[in-house]
Amino acid sequence: MAFELPTLPYAKSSLGAKGMCEETLDLHHGKHHQAYVTALNGFVEKDSALQGKSLEDIVRSTYNDAAKAPVFNNAGQHWNHIVFWQCMSPNGGRMPTKLEAKIKEDLGGVQAFKDAFKAAGASQFGSGWAWLVLGPDGKLKVTKTPNGANPLATGEGKVLLACDVWEHSYYLDFRNRRPDYLQNWLDNLANYEYAEAQL
Repeated sequence: MAFELPTLPYAKSSLGAKGMCEETLDLHHGKHHQAYVTALNGFVEKDSALQGKSLEDIVRSTYNDAAKAPVFNNAGQHWNHIVFWQCMSPNGGRMPTKLEAKIKEDLGGVQAFKDAFKAAGASQFGSGWAWLVLGPDGKLKVTKTPNGANPLATGEGKVLLACDVWEHSYYLDFRNRRPDYLQNWLDNLANYEYAEAQL
């Protein structure tokens, strides 16, 4: 069965007031994410070893395999974006109490978390992702990955929040100001209710 582009959990126009315009979502979801899905399906169609595997299995089994890098890049990006769309909301930016308490306990407070997350995303050279994960030790941590890599592949923990720092995710709205995009994302777009639900 072919992988499919997921439907956005909100209208494309609904994040505009929060700093992500409809054109950004149209290009990012409808063109970039769709291209990863199309390419991944093409690889699966040609490789019987991939057929019948879940997306998560493909991501894990192709990570750090140079011969499978094109498969991993597209599978990783498909998985990353499925999570990314859920990590934003028209009602974003509101921190629920359970998550806030966990962030305070593990990361020193909401501001310390935001500073660390913004630093991770801003310092990721080139393309990549910033993440809030629940590590195998039960503690929250902020991390980053290059290109299409993710904590599912690296084994760093369960993803609570994912922020895309590839230029196509912010260039129409913030031009080359990635730190401003990240600050706005944390303050206005991040779906902390989704993150708390992952706990």
